[in-house]
Amino acid sequence: MSPVRDTPAVPATRTYAEVAVGDVLPDLTIPVTRTLIVATALASRDYQDVHHDPELARERGSKDIFMNILTSNGLVDRYVTGWAGPAAVVRAVRIRLGAPNHPGDTMVLTGTVTAKSDADRHVDIAVKGTNSLGAHVTGTVTVRLPGEVTP
Repeated sequence: MSPVRDTPAVPATRTYAEVAVGDVLPDLTIPVTRTLIVATALASRDYQDVHHDPELARERGSKDIFMNILTSNGLVDRYVTGWAGPAAVVRAVRIRLGAPNHPGDTMVLTGTVTAKSDADRHVDIAVKGTNSLGAHVTGTVTVRLPGEVTP
């Protein structure tokens, strides 16, 4: 007989009524590894050498390889949907990049609910990802939350 394994629980979905302007999302800490930078650049078909070749990245003025914008965008999406839950629908992600994410650094994502729209249950979340150099990514994510969640 095989042992019983714990199955990961599906995260709860936040409902529109549970969220208030000013709510602060829990921080998400992401170690920025060389593997993360290279693998996610390749997965998004971004073959620019600055995302995988340290020598060529230095020739182009960077201290090392750095994370691409598609990865940053995906991590912001993951951060918000991890908080909002699986029934949330991302309507828009508006981000701007700043300081690069280099291997060996850590990015911490933070967020705050800044607006709610009763007409369509949209919630705006201001998001910021910082590393040792400053703000790597800033922006706003708009999600639509369910009115209620059925089991």
